[in-house]
Amino acid sequence: MDHRLESLYPFLVAERPERDDIETSLLASIASKAKDHARLHSTFFEAEAKAILATARTIASCYRSGGKLIVMGNGGSSCDAAHVVVEFLHPVTAGRPSLPALDLTSDTAMLTAVGNDIGYEHVFLRQLVAHGRPGDCLLGLSTSGNSRSLLVAFAKARELSITTIGLAGGDGGLMQSAELDHCLIVPTTSIHRTQECHVTTYHILWDLVHTLLADDRGSAAGRGETT
Repeated sequence: MDHRLESLYPFLVAERPERDDIETSLLASIASKAKDHARLHSTFFEAEAKAILATARTIASCYRSGGKLIVMGNGGSSCDAAHVVVEFLHPVTAGRPSLPALDLTSDTAMLTAVGNDIGYEHVFLRQLVAHGRPGDCLLGLSTSGNSRSLLVAFAKARELSITTIGLAGGDGGLMQSAELDHCLIVPTTSIHRTQECHVTTYHILWDLVHTLLADDRGSAAGRGETT
């Protein structure tokens, strides 16, 4: 082989690792990721249990007063936003009622129109102004906590008397200093581990909200009231 090619593409002539060595490394990687996942989950939910319960109480209070949950996120977090909303709109547990929720990431025409015409940072803001009402809850997910489109929507939400809830990662980024009513921060720089904690968090929030609302209905029934 031409020596010039060797310098450019050393992997063509380098001795390839044994298949067994590759297999061992990949298995070790799986074990390491699973261990990190378990460690982070244990640490985060132990530290944030009271904050998560307080957040659930806030969302339940929103529903009691006739409000709705509005959710937003970018990239992978937009998928989480959609996931949160479908959980509340279409509960998979028998006997739990559908609760009003709105996904601000789902309208492609709206997102691309606003992004193209006046700038991407306005894509959630414009929708919030149209759909948000005092007493609603706005939940935003960002693995960095620095998503500008979320931050400007949170600022507008405060003006509209809409409760703000953030799920972030790392050190919370700008979200942790944005004067949110609730901000749950997963302490890791790994985007994947952050998203995994976010999924578990909003599943727990969904369950707690339904439990709190069911307790309300039970108390009302015990007083002979209709619900």
